[in-house]
Amino acid sequence: MDSIAFSPLLERVRRSRPAATRQIVSHPQAITAVAVYFSRAGAPMYAHEKVTLSAVAESIARLSSYQYAGVFDANKHSTGELFLVPDDTLMLDEARSLGIHSPCQLYGAVVPYPFAKTKVITHRLINTDAARPSGWSATFAENVCNAVLPGYTVFEVEGARTAAMRLLSRGPVRIKEPLGDGGHGQTVVRTIAELNALLERLATEKIASHGLVLEANLRRVTTRSVGCTMVGDRAIAYHGTQRSVTNNHGLSVYGGSHLICVRGGWAELEDLPMDPQARLAVAQARTYDRSTASFPGFLASRRNYDVGQGLDARGHWRSGVLEASWRSGGASTAELAALTAFARDSALQVVKATSVKRFGRLRNPPPGAVIHFEGDDPEEGPLLRYTMVTRALRHVA
Repeated sequence: MDSIAFSPLLERVRRSRPAATRQIVSHPQAITAVAVYFSRAGAPMYAHEKVTLSAVAESIARLSSYQYAGVFDANKHSTGELFLVPDDTLMLDEARSLGIHSPCQLYGAVVPYPFAKTKVITHRLINTDAARPSGWSATFAENVCNAVLPGYTVFEVEGARTAAMRLLSRGPVRIKEPLGDGGHGQTVVRTIAELNALLERLATEKIASHGLVLEANLRRVTTRSVGCTMVGDRAIAYHGTQRSVTNNHGLSVYGGSHLICVRGGWAELEDLPMDPQARLAVAQARTYDRSTASFPGFLASRRNYDVGQGLDARGHWRSGVLEASWRSGGASTAELAALTAFARDSALQVVKATSVKRFGRLRNPPPGAVIHFEGDDPEEGPLLRYTMVTRALRHVA
């Protein structure tokens, strides 16, 4: 691996604190195997997503020297012996029924309310009397308001119109459906007429149940990934960028992440040299992350944040957290590849890991790539998913 690209980091990393000691919680001694868990409220998954989820679970099993138990089966498995890799963020009551009380028991997160796992928490309501679900945290929304883009969350149609009128005075507005991911379920509107046309296509009951996000639209956008991941007593933190690709249906969607991963946690990440834009993204992600304390019972071993940076309608550069991903996601294979590299070589301090999703005619992946899916997804069409680890900085005694 190439260490030249990271050579300025050497002295700072050598002087840094022991890796992630502030975030470590010991493995529960009873765990012997890793299993994929399909949650009660999990959204339908594409075939390639299910295959990749299994690959993540198998990677965790190898990393932790556990057995891989396949898909969780309550008739065969004792939850106290399993480390679970859920398909989605778990609700608190479901996690408790599974005996989960520590981030060392799962790869993912636990939240107390269904809305708390979606992007609706990112923005404030339009006023103090606005409709909201039970458990809504005004404190969270206030705490993150300076770390996100201008926007609102609404749970009723008239609220959407009010929010849009406020935002449209400053330019186009991006409308986001909370359950959409990977770039799906988003529409940019420039007039109230366009908003009304969109609202007519959305079920009122769906808006009332799941909410709707209205946010200032950016152009020439760079989406950054910032996160911290823990598997047992191993932890990494990272920053990087995402790439967008055109899928087989002609839509712009998530196509992978390029991550710079450091052994340790948030403090070790902040010790890395990075450009001002990346440093701001890290600071905003940390603000968002700290604010999760507003939700009772919240716990997470994977904390991943998308930060959008670009120009608003007036040409002003803006930066803000777009949403969180606390479940296994597109960058998970890169995170696990980095964790595995660190486990294999105790001298490694920084690695670059890349997850890639390619649509269309299948091409050979680069040498050294670990392939997770290659073939025709029944819904997504021809698709290739792979991960690579390149470049490294080793500790020099």
